[in-house]
Order: sequence, then structure tokens, then C-alpha cells
Amino acid sequence: MDSSKSIDTAITTATKLDLDEEGKIVEHKLYRGMIGSLLYLTVSMPDIIFSVGLCAMFQVNTKESHLKVVKMILSYLKGTPDLCLWYPKGYSFDLVSYADADYAGFHVDRKSTLGITHFLGSCLVSWGTKKQNSVALSTTEAEYMAAAS
Repeated sequence: MDSSKSIDTAITTATKLDLDEEGKIVEHKLYRGMIGSLLYLTVSMPDIIFSVGLCAMFQVNTKESHLKVVKMILSYLKGTPDLCLWYPKGYSFDLVSYADADYAGFHVDRKSTLGITHFLGSCLVSWGTKKQNSVALSTTEAEYMAAAS
């Protein structure tokens, strides 16, 4: 791995992992050790959580195609040594979440949109938006539907 080139993404959209019944079996201890180490890294590198979780599903019947994807993740990590969450000692780690819903904000279909952010200390760690499936008739009903989803 020292001589390998780094890549820009941990896993590409073209990567399709499956059971690979005809593939060559690789050593389970090696694969599980690599997955365990990568799972440890996900604490400070949330950008690899999906890729590592996908690879972790194939620990029972590991094939070369699965190991190839794990090596792709390692190549990605090689190119991003400074990209991680930093948890300084003595720093306040309060998890703060904010949610907001608009009432029929999209004028075409009159559906509400929910926005959510999560901060760990002063760092944004996740965010998301969701368009509601049903139309609310009041602000209270819109906020109730947003909280229920």
C-alpha cells in the first residue's frame, strides 16, 4: 500500500458490491482486521462511514472483490491525512441540534420542508432536509408532522 496512488473518493458510484459467488476467497482474519481498523477511524472521519459499513456486511464470505474495495478506502485515506474531525482536550462537546419546518414553502405543491442540523461543539457534523409527503393545513400541524417523521 505504500507505493499505491491516492484516490479522490472512498467508493465510487459505479462500485457494486454483492455476494460474488464465483470470486476467489480471501483470508477472513485479514479482512476483518482491516474492517475493524477502518471502523475505529470512522469516529474522526465520518466521510468513510458509508463505505466501511458497506464493506463490513461481507465479513462472513469475503472475496477478492470485497478486499479490492477496502483497499480503495485505504487509498482514499492515504490522500486525505489532514481531513478529519478534531476533538481537542478540554473542549466542550455539547451536541446541539436545530430543526425548522416551513409552512407550505414550495408554492407549486404547497408541501412543507424540514431542515435539521447537528453540531458537536462548534462543528457541524450532520445536516439534512426532507420534503413532507402530505400537506399541512396549519403551522402547528406542519411542525407536528415534521417532528413525527
